[in-house]
Amino acid sequence: MSDAIPVFTTPSPRIRVVPVDRPWVWLARGWSDLVRAPGVCLGYGIALVVASCGLTAGLLLADIPYLLLPLAAGFMLIAPVLAVGLYEVSRRLERGEVATIKEAAFAWRRNGLQIALAGFILMLIHLAWVRAASLLFALFFQDVHPSLDGLANALLHTGIGLPFLMVGTLIGAVLATVVFSISVVSFPMLLDRDVGVATAIATSVTAVMANRQAMALWAGLIVVFTGLGVATLYLGLALALPLVGLATWHAYRDLVE
Repeated sequence: MSDAIPVFTTPSPRIRVVPVDRPWVWLARGWSDLVRAPGVCLGYGIALVVASCGLTAGLLLADIPYLLLPLAAGFMLIAPVLAVGLYEVSRRLERGEVATIKEAAFAWRRNGLQIALAGFILMLIHLAWVRAASLLFALFFQDVHPSLDGLANALLHTGIGLPFLMVGTLIGAVLATVVFSISVVSFPMLLDRDVGVATAIATSVTAVMANRQAMALWAGLIVVFTGLGVATLYLGLALALPLVGLATWHAYRDLVE
């Protein structure tokens, strides 16, 4: 195609330029896949809700509720790894095959080493975010360790709460942008093709750069769906994660020639 942009100068994956409103098409196709395989998709989402509730309970029992906010925000940094099974669901439905829990759970084995390496990169970024959030909290609040009840008051009704949230949001937004750029296409591509991490990440970054407005809309929609899922005490994630994961597969198929 004349409007396709090469990733490398040698033969390589090529990126399509899509309309700004294309993410709505991806969501519609993702919803269609969810309707076709509701048991697998919702089961995947429910498993995530259970894991999130368990992690939250662990933080509360350990008396470190201030980590709830950065971990909830950091969920988007590792979500691409968690959604690999959902990409497999859409891949199989696209090929006219049956999607089952077993295939979704073991989808990573299709290109295990490369998917593991990509996941390791995201995990390092997530650990860096948690560490930065902990240091930021210690810097602003020093020896103060508010309880869960006092956390909201400390953040919203003290002189240091607003600067803390602003700096934390800025750092988190930068890391989230990096993760989105390197992962939005790379994980579906690693599942679908026999390519390495470097090629997949380069393709993903090129796709984002070539479709800045469409990908900005898609990133915003992901933030909204994830935020609603977390705001409903994680219950909404049972639907939000499958929908976004399935739609991301269709984004990859749309963007990469």
